[in-house]
Amino acid sequence: MKGVPRNKIRNKLLTLLPKISNAVKKHQSEIILAIGVILISLLSFATGFIVARNYDKQSLQIEENSYYRSRNNGAISCLETFGKGS
Repeated sequence: MKGVPRNKIRNKLLTLLPKISNAVKKHQSEIILAIGVILISLLSFATGFIVARNYDKQSLQIEENSYYRSRNNGAISCLETFGKGS
């Protein structure tokens, strides 16, 4: 911070602190509500992360039906997937 006297910075901070203090007092209930929502969100995320990490996962295995693959060259139409009468 070359060129700016320390007293000038100090004076600006001293004039800014009461404004911040008044804003916090004015919006205290909203600030507490926002902090509560953030804390609950973080707690929920952490709980889900811990549970998911400890959950025994089985790998997904995809099996092909050779009838549909040979008949449509690998493409299955919507009617064949869900049945013609549905």
